[in-house]
Amino acid sequence: MPPAYPERAAWGTAGSLRAWQQQALELYFRDVPRDFLAVATPGAGKTTFALRLARELLDRRVVQNLTVVCPTEHLKRQWAESAARVGIKIDPEFTNSQGKVGKEFHGVAVTYATVAARPALHRNRTEMRKTLIIMDEVHHAGDGLSWGDAVREAFEPAARRLSLSGTPFRTDINPIPFVEYEEGPDGIRRSRADYTYGYGPALSDGVVRPVMFMAYAGEMRWRTRAGDEIAASLGQPMTQDQNAQAWRAALDPKGDWIRQVIAAADKRLTEIRKGMPDAGAMVIASDHEAARAYAKMIRGITGQGATIVLSDDPNASKKIKQFGDSEDRWLCAVRMVSEGVDIPRLAVGVYATSTATPLFFAQAVGRFVRARKRGETASVFLPSVPTLMGHAAEMETERDHVLDRKQREQDGLDDDALAEANRKNDGADLSEEIPFETMEASATFDRVLFDGGEFGVGGEIGSEEEQDFLGIPGLLEPEQVTALLRQRQAEQVAAQRKRGSDAAAPKETTASEDLRTLRTELNGLVGAWSHRTGKPHGVVHTELRQACGGPAVAQASEADIKRRIDKIREWASRRA
Repeated sequence: MPPAYPERAAWGTAGSLRAWQQQALELYFRDVPRDFLAVATPGAGKTTFALRLARELLDRRVVQNLTVVCPTEHLKRQWAESAARVGIKIDPEFTNSQGKVGKEFHGVAVTYATVAARPALHRNRTEMRKTLIIMDEVHHAGDGLSWGDAVREAFEPAARRLSLSGTPFRTDINPIPFVEYEEGPDGIRRSRADYTYGYGPALSDGVVRPVMFMAYAGEMRWRTRAGDEIAASLGQPMTQDQNAQAWRAALDPKGDWIRQVIAAADKRLTEIRKGMPDAGAMVIASDHEAARAYAKMIRGITGQGATIVLSDDPNASKKIKQFGDSEDRWLCAVRMVSEGVDIPRLAVGVYATSTATPLFFAQAVGRFVRARKRGETASVFLPSVPTLMGHAAEMETERDHVLDRKQREQDGLDDDALAEANRKNDGADLSEEIPFETMEASATFDRVLFDGGEFGVGGEIGSEEEQDFLGIPGLLEPEQVTALLRQRQAEQVAAQRKRGSDAAAPKETTASEDLRTLRTELNGLVGAWSHRTGKPHGVVHTELRQACGGPAVAQASEADIKRRIDKIREWASRRA
């Protein structure tokens, strides 16, 4: 079924559903559960599945009423509009003070915050009639114990409960209401979904777009409160504080890094528009001030204004809809817009926030993967920060919500920051508590991450090395993208070797250059092994990690990469 549902598919026919949606419905009506958790990657069609299920339950008189619970005000209206197209009338303007719902409505759409404010009211509504509760992005019900308790109190009497999530994993240990947890062999309880449809299968089915991550490094210089000037190269190994400050300097509108990256993203958008004339781009900013500054940059780069969407703007939903229906190039939004916003024409993104949770990252990338036809690709530009490189390299990893963790994972990934990002408070990130002044920030092209592999040898802004990847066509099948990336990689490595052989004298290299050379060598060997065995790049990288240990390539040390180079050469010699 086309992602533009329901305009392009006849309602009520098996052919109008995607295979996963049909399978999930068959599973539901086979088991007839009271609670059902469906986990599907962003862009796969969770809303379509839920509304088809709701329509069936209403028609069979299993339920008489419907309550949709969402994280944001915008999503309430989005649900109501989608439901109206299939003959279900939902009131998105219902408030706790209103109490009753008009007789013309089948139900209401409310936020988790609304339920938490008066759970007894919603429990009473749920008890009065047989009710189906649809909890969209249900992981938000675990944002705090008080929210979880309120959701349990309000919806415990429901006849049926359908929980939906694209990214159910969290790094806290607050249990999500009405989600079943199973104890694993290690004694730790993990969430159990009744049906799962991940990014990998969705990509294979052509349901979502493949994503190329365009990583940019660069030189940063800043002054601390004590007056000390510090210089660092983004992407090099640094302390946690230095990494946070270098990252912040890169995103600072006063520096050139973000301007150069937005300009590169606009070039990519122009290329994609050759095959997708209405393709749009979005900058995800950390706060209001940054969003406005980035919009000003975009006008200077393109000569056209950008739509600015701020979470506390009462016209935010209207602006999002207008942008979605237009052919405008750029949207600037604060972090809150990353979840649940349905603008299928978004194909280019700039990740200009220092929020680093895997949950938020997956949700943000989910804004760009909603395919409308086969061959569409997405491109997300981001700073070469190890945390983000790790998330990008593991897009297809399935995660569940884990309870019983003895202590919080010390990985710098904090769901409290995500909760803050999704509230109507777009203040500064926690890293901004460390006062400093950006002195200089300039960008360099680092590499491309795609399907678990890394491509490119780096290059200056505007260099041939960068243009090779910015100019990749926007309408390609995933295997064509991989083949073209391999070709560009091979050409760049060959050119680099030729330049090296032509040099009259050996040249001193920095630690970062040595690491980049090792990555290039490893990726070349992985490409050759992939061609030889037929295994995708990502599978080969995963097997190397399992054999040698250590993190993803983006976060691996020089020693880690050398071990993997030795291991893949060992495999090649054995096979020979």
